[in-house]
Amino acid sequence: MPDAPSDTPVIEIRDLHKCYGPLEVLKGVDLVAPRGHVVSLIGSSGSGKSTLLRCCNLLEESQQGEIRFEGEAVHWKGEGLARHPADRAQVTRIRTNLSMVFQQFNLWSHLTILQNVMEAPVTVLKRDPKTVEAKAREYLAKVGIADKADAWPAQLSGGQQQRAAIARALCMEPRALLFDEPTSALDPELEQEVVKVIKALADEGRTMLLVTHDMKLAADCSDHVIFLHQGRIEEQGPPASLFGNPQSERLRGFLSATAA
Repeated sequence: MPDAPSDTPVIEIRDLHKCYGPLEVLKGVDLVAPRGHVVSLIGSSGSGKSTLLRCCNLLEESQQGEIRFEGEAVHWKGEGLARHPADRAQVTRIRTNLSMVFQQFNLWSHLTILQNVMEAPVTVLKRDPKTVEAKAREYLAKVGIADKADAWPAQLSGGQQQRAAIARALCMEPRALLFDEPTSALDPELEQEVVKVIKALADEGRTMLLVTHDMKLAADCSDHVIFLHQGRIEEQGPPASLFGNPQSERLRGFLSATAA
């Protein structure tokens, strides 16, 4: 797809509402992810962080509000619980440009690590396998597991599998990376392997949306942090002010609990 002007946000959400039947999970959320910025979403379990992330790349359907990708508005049909994206080709195009890294690594067990990383660019984007293989090896080296290209997922540690999942996301060469609690399934020492990779990607100026329970990661990597509470934005701002001088009682309580 053509490049949007550099000042156009990669992702822009206005007044987003998401319901599961009568349960309203997101209650009018706004979010802007400018190009080259890292936006972190923090908050207690059940606050709506992962749901918001999944709404961004249309894995979840929202019931109200506007979603724009590089200035292009998602087309909808129907209203409320009957609202669905109207253009499947548009959904596919947006999803292929927003690569998601999940809490569970979701690697295909019957494919080698190299084959896992190559699979989507070859089958979905129809790219030349030789070109994709060279890129895949480059991204495996970037995340520090070039020597694991021919290994099977079961032969890797959790940290190595998550780094392979990040390489797989990068190989799609997306406009933005979406991370959904990428370190929460890992032991502390393996978590640091993945944190190091995420920080390096942030330093490269990649556009990222990061849902995390790791307040140090959010503080170190982010340009902007959003604190969600019960489906609403309770407080947001640059990490220095959000973590250094929280204004709301709820955020103060949350940060105190996570530091304990």
